[in-house]
Amino acid sequence: MGSGDIGLPSLQWLGSAPNIQLVGIVTQPDKPVGRSQKLTAPPTKALASRFGVPVLQPAKVRKPESLAEIRALSPDLVVVMAYGQILPKSLLEMPRIACINLHASLLPRHRGAAPIQASILAGDRETGITTMHMAEGLDTGDIIFEHLIPIHRRETGGSLHDRLAEIGPVILEKTITRLAAGTALRIRQDESQATYAPKLDRDSGRIDWTQPAFYLDRLVRAMNPWPGAYTMLDSPGHSLRLKLHRVLPMHRLAGNPGVVTRHVGRGIVVGTGEGSLLLLEVQLEGKRRMSASELLRGFSLPVGTRLGAA
Repeated sequence: MGSGDIGLPSLQWLGSAPNIQLVGIVTQPDKPVGRSQKLTAPPTKALASRFGVPVLQPAKVRKPESLAEIRALSPDLVVVMAYGQILPKSLLEMPRIACINLHASLLPRHRGAAPIQASILAGDRETGITTMHMAEGLDTGDIIFEHLIPIHRRETGGSLHDRLAEIGPVILEKTITRLAAGTALRIRQDESQATYAPKLDRDSGRIDWTQPAFYLDRLVRAMNPWPGAYTMLDSPGHSLRLKLHRVLPMHRLAGNPGVVTRHVGRGIVVGTGEGSLLLLEVQLEGKRRMSASELLRGFSLPVGTRLGAA
């Protein structure tokens, strides 16, 4: 059961492992995407066509008819990764062996929908994949395995997503081997250490220039590629969204929050609540991605301009 790109390597492994019979795939319904609102299948569905098994796309998995379709597959094991719906107790108890989840953090830290971005935003030095027995709460089940990886110094949400996706099959194989042998651990989560990573939306990356430069640098990297960090830029008659693709913190250079303090060879320096942020690569609404110095050649952004006012 899954809908996002992060689960694709794990699904590929499940479909090709010699000792596993994949009997069905559950994913989200096709959804309109982009300006054209073209009906698009989730990436899991596209990969599923290789395996020749039923693909179920219930709008609400907790409906009796949806549960009946899954029950008809008689699963021994249900594997969930980035599915996007809360599973009811009747589904959690359905498989003969277990219902397990692969979660992209070291639980109980960063429970919820956006653990990858949350780990970068928090300045964590490491993260990983946790496999757990699913429970009715939000990522509260007993832990089976955790696989740790370091978070690189200039890590983005996209690069960390891809690295975590690739280790999914490694920890999944270990977990299923233990489950089949009846030797899988059940480690209770320490509730006192739990943190939450709520679902992102288009405004999650909006820059608050009163925050410190180091925090804003992490925000830009965490929200790359989606939903993207941005600020508002006044233009004659209206405001434009300026997306920030790449920045560097300059903690020793002071400046008023949101105010352009200087132009340098590499880009544009903007003051923050603590230090400054050097804008290196940006994208003006309706335009392509470009270097900040290239933006200055075609758009007036003089020293003293205040960003984010709209």
